Amino acid sequence: MDESPKSRTQLKKEDKALQKLGESLVALSPDQLAAVDMPEVVRGAVHLARNTRTHGARRRQLKYVAKLMREIDCEPIHKAIRNFQSGDLQKARRFHQIESWRDELKAGNYQVIEEILSSHPDAQRQRLTQLARNAHANSETDKGLKSSRLLFRYLKEISGL
Repeated sequence: MDESPKSRTQLKKEDKALQKLGESLVALSPDQLAAVDMPEVVRGAVHLARNTRTHGARRRQLKYVAKLMREIDCEPIHKAIRNFQSGDLQKARRFHQIESWRDELKAGNYQVIEEILSSHPDAQRQRLTQLARNAHANSETDKGLKSSRLLFRYLKEISGL
């Protein structure tokens, strides 16, 4: 049985989806873009779109990227972009966890230290306790901001951010 040709509407929807994928590629950082597996022709077109500042020229370049991607399997590109986005989400969650720990320690809740040490066994208890005490003691003074920053930096360091 013959497959019926795609309607113009369907073709336009697919092309619009490829343009969105191209925009996602252009929005990636250079390191992330280098990690995506794609043909060199598409990579070159994406780099050109990144460097194009004029609105109309950029739009035309994104349409060209979409045209090039019609000829290739885009699933690896979709997968790579999803991985980057989920990685960013996890990084944001860890960042919020660190902020929460800092705020709790700054408020004087030292039970959080045990939670931090259980999730990050390489953390130094003495240094963490000292930074937490300084942040709590100086929270009302002008030294409070500096103490809070030092605590936050240490929490980021042990979390690997």
